[in-house]
Amino acid sequence: MDKGICQSNNENRNAKTRKKNREYTIDIFFAQTWYDSRLKFNSTMKVLMLNSNMVGKIWIPDTFFRNSRKSDAHWITTPNRLLRLWSNGRVMYTLRLTINAECYLKLHNFPMDEHSCPLEFSSYGYPKNEILYRWQRRSVEVADQRYWRLYQFAFVGLRNSSDVASTQSGEYVVMSVFFDLSRRMGYFTIQTYIPCSMIVVLSWVSFWINKDAVPARTSLGITTVLTMTTLSTISRKSLPKVSYVTAMDLFVSVCFIFTFAALIEYGTLHYFTSNRKSKNPEAGKTQKNMAVNIRTGTSLLQINNIAPYCEEDHSDKCLDGKDCMGFFCCFDDCRSGAWRENRTHVHVSKIDSYSRIFFPTAFGLFNLVYWVGYLYL
Repeated sequence: MDKGICQSNNENRNAKTRKKNREYTIDIFFAQTWYDSRLKFNSTMKVLMLNSNMVGKIWIPDTFFRNSRKSDAHWITTPNRLLRLWSNGRVMYTLRLTINAECYLKLHNFPMDEHSCPLEFSSYGYPKNEILYRWQRRSVEVADQRYWRLYQFAFVGLRNSSDVASTQSGEYVVMSVFFDLSRRMGYFTIQTYIPCSMIVVLSWVSFWINKDAVPARTSLGITTVLTMTTLSTISRKSLPKVSYVTAMDLFVSVCFIFTFAALIEYGTLHYFTSNRKSKNPEAGKTQKNMAVNIRTGTSLLQINNIAPYCEEDHSDKCLDGKDCMGFFCCFDDCRSGAWRENRTHVHVSKIDSYSRIFFPTAFGLFNLVYWVGYLYL
């Protein structure tokens, strides 16, 4: 059998990805051209347009797609094959195929990821010393993108390459076409990013609710936490089960931490304020014993049992008897109390005021670092 040089080109007509199976489907017109000296002829006709039934009468390359999971040729209404023969022995063979090919996705930046899905083909039984593949000048042509079914991806471009694969049976020329794709974020922005951000902002409403409204603040905190749990579960269903953390996982996790921290903030506030009141029962008795007596017929005004406001020095210990060595002070009525030297004075009752500033600022900084890091770095 004579050696031949096989030139190949293909035209992309339709492509779509299957995220969960990590494969994509593509319709192509696959054309191969080679020279066979045995098919030369002398005639006034330069080109013979042969019927597809003649394909089985001549030698054709045993080309197969290396990374395909399933390939189908079109046979309706007749086999979609074309065969042309030139007088100098040149043969062109074209057929229409639908191929399910593997595309290994790296989802670390999901849903801001970009992928390059290959389509590889080579000879099945002839090594490179028997058959040599090479690309024509205009080897790959893309059809009108308006007819593509790429719902989550935008087509960036394509490129082709050739390589040599070494196996036990010899070295084979491998031709590859790479389809560069970029994921569209519109769906994930609407379904995940905006709802998660709104739930985080909703959890901040509790900072403006009175700390004595226990049912309102508790129910709001628990509702936001459970909602974030549901959103995180739904977001994982939109991508394959991978063991590493994706960009969406990071965003959802941080949003969950913010909502959970808002609930813990109120738990901390309620614990210290209620704990102070329960451990200081004498304050209530003092207020009950206060009395104002006015003698009739005289201008003498006697005031009994009025305790001076914040008479004790609270710089060393709290009202409940604890040592004020921690960060938070466990009393809030006595504003004259102070920390020991070189310590900051923070009232527990003002945690809500601090949270109104800290939580939005921290979440804004996180979003700044997150979007700049994943979109531009």
